[in-house]
Amino acid sequence: MKAKITLHIYAKTTKANAAGQLPIYIRLTVDGQRFEFSSKKFIEKSKWSPELSKMKGASEGARTLNNYLDLMKSKVFDIQMELLHKNEDLSLENFKSRILGTHQRERMLIPIFQNHNDKIEELIGNGYAYGTLERFKISLKHLQEFILWKYNIADISINKIDYAFVTEFEFYLRSVKKCNNNTAVKYVRNFRKIIKICLDNDWLDKNPCSRYEGKMKEVERDFLTEEELNRIYNKRFSSERLTLVKDIFIFSCYTGLAYIDVKGLKKDHIAIGIDGEKWIFKNRQKTDTKSKIPVLPIAQEIIQKYANHPKCLNEDSVLPILTNQKMNAYLKEVGDLCDISKEITFHMARHTFATSVTLTNGVPIETVSKMLGHKNIQTTQHYAKILDKKVSEDMELLKSKLGNFKQDRNVSDRTNSWNA
Repeated sequence: MKAKITLHIYAKTTKANAAGQLPIYIRLTVDGQRFEFSSKKFIEKSKWSPELSKMKGASEGARTLNNYLDLMKSKVFDIQMELLHKNEDLSLENFKSRILGTHQRERMLIPIFQNHNDKIEELIGNGYAYGTLERFKISLKHLQEFILWKYNIADISINKIDYAFVTEFEFYLRSVKKCNNNTAVKYVRNFRKIIKICLDNDWLDKNPCSRYEGKMKEVERDFLTEEELNRIYNKRFSSERLTLVKDIFIFSCYTGLAYIDVKGLKKDHIAIGIDGEKWIFKNRQKTDTKSKIPVLPIAQEIIQKYANHPKCLNEDSVLPILTNQKMNAYLKEVGDLCDISKEITFHMARHTFATSVTLTNGVPIETVSKMLGHKNIQTTQHYAKILDKKVSEDMELLKSKLGNFKQDRNVSDRTNSWNA
């Protein structure tokens, strides 16, 4: 319980007000840790005694100010006595919370996180997508379960969150929740955003996440080969349900649109482009970046097929898409019936567009990136994996060029020899 406590009162010369007066500050040091706070009083520099830490003279103004400063000293002493009486640590944090009057109203983590999620929910469609809200909801649920698992309590004060809390949370996600590396890192990063809110509001003095270095591992994103894509396109189903799912999936394979963007695709998003052909002009729901995509013949064929579908007519939508969960469930059936062993998901269509439809067929990555609505090519590179076939074709072209160069050089050497 022993602690070295010192108090220093001084006029801060670097923060003079408009009238040239200096603010009087109080510096409390507990075991080498400092906390400075304003007395909310000002004084002219010439009237302050740095040696005595008080106002010079015996005027009424000097007596009033010095008495006030003595009261501030007494307040710190009273806090020390209170902590000793309650057998609490003589820590800087305990002094600080009582000086600022915050010790009675601890800020708890869960309400702050919930308030953040409530704000996102109100902004769905106005800067936030529903998927973002879902991720933060799951993050909050995992955090609540972790606090109960680790501390056997329903909530925790943000002042009790330290680096150990962060690393234990990640361990819980990996061990108990069986999350893979990237999923665990994403949930911790979501939690880190809540910590940033606390820091920005001055509710925390230090960042417990500052040393956290969770790194994402690059994941091989699966896609359909050209042969697999054609197999699905040419497959005829007796079920209207599977035919619809197949058509919308193929449409995404030839436009690169994500599920949420296909769902929100309206007829006025399709217009005549710079080449006189039909293009899709639409901001991506996820990033709000603009996508400009020429409508390929297969995509146009599907648009026309559903132009008079009742749902499209009633909702002014281009395609009568089902929920993402149903689309993914039915796509598994489509994959099985087409003898494709890969687990097909709707998002695989976007990867297929980037790889098998565009890059493999010689479309430059810059063009692909623009159509996908990415802000930088590095993002596109995560989606687009150049196939061995394309590498082989490019190298064959290089071999041909190098062969021609060698032939030309041999002819030149012989000509030079004859001239000699």
